[in-house]
Amino acid sequence: MLSKLKKIEDILLELDPENVFHYHAKGRTNKYIVWAEDSEGSSVEGNDQKINQSIQGTIDYFTKDDGDPMVDKIQEALTAACISFYLGSVQYEEETDLIHYEWIWEVS
Repeated sequence: MLSKLKKIEDILLELDPENVFHYHAKGRTNKYIVWAEDSEGSSVEGNDQKINQSIQGTIDYFTKDDGDPMVDKIQEALTAACISFYLGSVQYEEETDLIHYEWIWEVS
């Protein structure tokens, strides 16, 4: 399972090695990425055992800039690495004045 998660971490660190965090980014105020594994995604079982397991999680990007190019860079990097994903939500967070993009990904 950890090797699957490493794919996500490596992709994001290539985009911005200083502003990528696992689970939380305490004290950050602008332009940062938080990723986390959430659950098992699709799986294949046969002969009373798991044959293939995928892991599902989220990538959250926080920015104050409307039209921030990092949004496209994240999607392009996931596509180039053949990582399945979809944009789950885009929200404006009034308490932090940040735009919050959330992608749901799945790796196997």
